[in-house]
Amino acid sequence: MSDKKKVPFCTCDDHQCPFNPVNHDQGCTPCIAKNLKAGETPSCFFNKLDPEKKEDRGDYLHKDFARIVMKLHED
Repeated sequence: MSDKKKVPFCTCDDHQCPFNPVNHDQGCTPCIAKNLKAGETPSCFFNKLDPEKKEDRGDYLHKDFARIVMKLHED
């Protein structure tokens, strides 16, 4: 496995973030813990919905994620 991709499914491209799996050997746990504590949603969830980053992600809060879900799934 590449040193730059320790978690194959991770879509976060912020390799400067100390919680990114490329920067340690603890997988997604530090990122998830940080996001839970901050009331945020991990960027990988946003990337799954909006891989081209067309929608404003705000502050990565749960409400920002919910807004994008609702917008992308309007009928």
